[in-house]
Amino acid sequence: MEAALPEGQATENHPTGSGSGRRELIHFLFLAFGVWPVVAVGVVGGYGFLVWMFQLIAGPPGPPGH
Repeated sequence: MEAALPEGQATENHPTGSGSGRRELIHFLFLAFGVWPVVAVGVVGGYGFLVWMFQLIAGPPGPPGH
């Protein structure tokens, strides 16, 4: 557990200064609009691909045909 820092004192884990807020905002925007949409599309596309491959092997869902 870390102790509270006095005002204006910085460490590796607790940067201070005018650039840290801007850098944090840039990192947030990069994650929110760059990385996570790509991850979401990859997860959904990967799931769809798995279902498609399963249905190629096992057949389409539903009651068996006569």
